Order: sequence, then structure tokens, then C-alpha cells
Amino acid sequence: MTDPALRFHQLAKRYGDTSVLQGVDLEVAPGECVALVGVNGAGKTSLMKCLLDFCALDGGSITIFGQDHRQPAARAPLGFLPERFIPPYYLTGAEFIQYILTLQGQAVEPAAVTAMVQALDLEVSALKRTVRSYSKGMTQKLGLAACLLAPKALYVLDEPTSGLDPKARALLKAQLLARRAAGSALFFTSHLLADVDELCDRMAILHDGRIRFAGTPAECRARYQADTLEQAFLRCIA
Repeated sequence: MTDPALRFHQLAKRYGDTSVLQGVDLEVAPGECVALVGVNGAGKTSLMKCLLDFCALDGGSITIFGQDHRQPAARAPLGFLPERFIPPYYLTGAEFIQYILTLQGQAVEPAAVTAMVQALDLEVSALKRTVRSYSKGMTQKLGLAACLLAPKALYVLDEPTSGLDPKARALLKAQLLARRAAGSALFFTSHLLADVDELCDRMAILHDGRIRFAGTPAECRARYQADTLEQAFLRCIA
């Protein structure tokens, strides 16, 4: 049996006396797209930090394709883009992409870089400029390009559409669907439930540190007898 791309089992995390994750169980299958949805403070960022071994667990376990998440080798098939993506301001866009790909042992192919930045609506000429001159949207596109240029079996994206205009959002969604079609798993957080509805095989609603719902967007609407995913979400967390 194929191991899940990502598995959280009874995950618990506390900061002092405050419990932020309480027995979280969630799986992402290979080739599946799953979104983690929740209000600010629900525990999404803490779950991401636990996944990437930025902080110790207080209970439970996390595996990536069957390997303990604390093992560096386990994270090799994982590509990650944080919500607050801030590249070194003194690098040009091209230098940043080269740096990221080199760290991952990937060759820099100029044609592939050009195709990716164009696919995300970032001007190729911008790669010659230092990122200190980039807007928020340009910076996000650069981070997404660097992340998606490296072929990975699992992409973990924290608010990937943050700062993107409607055109760039549509182009990014096309890229994500292409990754899923190629067999990669996707796990991302989003406040945009329309994107979740369009992209995801399943969604998980995290509230007060617990998974309140996990299933397809259609199942979420049906369970909470709602016409829209937004209404279903509000009823779920009420």
C-alpha cells in the first residue's frame, strides 16, 4: 500500500499553558490536493511549523511519504513556500532562483525559468533587478516560480495567492492543477474558499486547534445544508 504523502496523527502542540493543536488527524494522499481552512488563530501556522520541524511536537506524529518528518531525508520530496515570503533584498530575481535550485541540487535551465515566470505573469526583465524593488505581488510570483521549478512529489504552500491579482491567481491555479495532474500532492492554506472549491479534492476545517470537518467541498456544503462553501464554513465553526 502506498504511504500517504502527508499524515498528521493525533498532533498536539502547546505554547506554555495554551493548547493550539489538539489531536489533529489528517492525511493527504499522493496526487491529492487538500486545503487547510480556518480563521486567524485557528492553528494553521502552528501546524505548518510542526510539519517543517521548526518546533517540537507535544504529542502525536507527522510522516511524509512514510518517513518521520524530523528526518532531513523525509523533507527532500517537499517544496514549501511560506506565507510571509521575504527573499534576500540584495539578490536579483535570477540570483534568487539560482540559489534555491542550487540548494536542491537542481540545474538552472534558462528556458524553464523563462517559461515559469511568464506562466505566473512575472516579466522576464524583472529577474535582472534586485528584489528590493519588487512589489508584493512580484515577490510572491518569484517565490512561487522558485518553488514550482523544482519537481517535487509534495508541495506545501501557505496562502499561495497572497498579494496576487486576479490574472496571476488564475495562472497560478492552472500551474497547481498541472502539478496535480502530473502526480504531485498539494497541501495549502487559504482564506479564499472559492479557490478551495475549484482546486481541491478535499478540504479540512481547523478551528480552535481541532479538525472540525474533513471531506470534499461538496460534502461540506451538504453536511451543513448550505448553498455556498462560505456559508458551510461559518456553520461548521459556529
